[in-house]
Amino acid sequence: MNSQARIPAVEIDDDFRSRAHNALGDPQLRSNFRSAMDSLMTKRAVAFADPDEREQLRALGNAVRARALSKLPDLLETLERNLTRNGVKVHWAETVEQANGIVQSIIDAHGAKQVIKGKSMVSEEMEMNHALEARGIECLESDMGEYIVQLDHEKPSHIIMPAIHKNAGQVASLFHDKLGVEYTKDVDQLIQIGRRVLRQKFFEADIGVSGVNFAVAETGTLLLVENEGNGRMSTTVPPVHIAVTGIEKVVENLRDVVPLLSLLTRSALGIPITTYVNMISGPRQPDERDGPQEVHLVLLDNGRSQAFADGELRQTLNCIRCGACMNHCPVYTRVGGHTYGEVYPGPIGKIITPHMVGLAKVPDHPSASSLCGACGEVCPVKIPIPALLRRLREENVKAPDSPHPVMRGQGSKYSRKERLIWNAWATLNGHPVLYKAFSFFATRLRHLTPKHVGPWTQHHSAPKPAARSLHDMAREHLAQQGGRP
Repeated sequence: MNSQARIPAVEIDDDFRSRAHNALGDPQLRSNFRSAMDSLMTKRAVAFADPDEREQLRALGNAVRARALSKLPDLLETLERNLTRNGVKVHWAETVEQANGIVQSIIDAHGAKQVIKGKSMVSEEMEMNHALEARGIECLESDMGEYIVQLDHEKPSHIIMPAIHKNAGQVASLFHDKLGVEYTKDVDQLIQIGRRVLRQKFFEADIGVSGVNFAVAETGTLLLVENEGNGRMSTTVPPVHIAVTGIEKVVENLRDVVPLLSLLTRSALGIPITTYVNMISGPRQPDERDGPQEVHLVLLDNGRSQAFADGELRQTLNCIRCGACMNHCPVYTRVGGHTYGEVYPGPIGKIITPHMVGLAKVPDHPSASSLCGACGEVCPVKIPIPALLRRLREENVKAPDSPHPVMRGQGSKYSRKERLIWNAWATLNGHPVLYKAFSFFATRLRHLTPKHVGPWTQHHSAPKPAARSLHDMAREHLAQQGGRP
């Protein structure tokens, strides 16, 4: 089992388009996603049956997140102060390398060799598993979906359901090949097989790692929601608990958590509440029978400050990681999560990943959208995802050396040739004499129009001027009518 848990980092093709092409040619993948997304969309619709209540709750969720972000620096200081008072050790990390270094230093201080990890997208950002495995530390996923993708040497394909791209037969084959168990497609049996393997690991692990859904500044509380119980096991059984989260997850008080929890669970899975809601405010006290002896919180920036610095892009940080935007996205549904090549796929990934890795690394992400608006309509905290995608497209084509750059990798799709063409077009349309001359020659020399015009003609016919311009036909019509309109 140890050898199976220590897996190398997955090598992923850097070309979004080639990955999308391969995904579109995989009928099993498309069938898996189509079936899953249809089910999730139906459940969400049922969970929000009253449209008035839904919109009121979304507006409240947006207000809660916007208020927290408006006070983010102060709330983070309050959070640190109250957590420290409660006995939690708080660590700050600007980069994923620093965050991994902090986790490694805690592990080294305890001479730990085994880590059990609950579901955490921030730990995926950090590639924590691979960083620890490189140091000889076994880091095992305890969330069933995460365990499945770890076993198959993959990355999660969805932020809520990491193994959503697999069906029961594929999981059955994986367990049979990797764990040596009898082949079965019975979902309950597959879950029990996974639990038997993981149960012992909870008691053997020296360190438990978890994510954080919301960090409450007022009380110094780390709130974690889950359905399987693995999160509670990871945070209470091992003697040391390390929580990792992004700096944007802080909220002002416990009252603010109530609407966010309702929005999160109903938007993600169409259920009123999750099975477990864990509130962690400190390590085990002398009169308590369970819980870790030490609790650490690692607060990670990783590009979030860059998004926070811009008034419009700051809205990206409102996200509560429900995955609803993915479930309703026609692009994500057809190409799957692995096509994006990064930790966060789908619409939310397209607006947050550029801040984490730079636009130059994911230049096609902002353009991988039809801008249909479905993601913005279902977002429980009303993030204007289509508007942010358009903004990122603008940043993508700005001159790389423009003053006051907004983000890393700005101008990754800048083209001097394209800029000259658009400047010429603007000049042409801004001067009537030039426009008339252009129309005159374009209609008469239309046979010289090239048959191939860049990427456009890969899937479309080349644009060709009409034999006569609208102005010419209008003048002829007026002449025939005796000058009458």
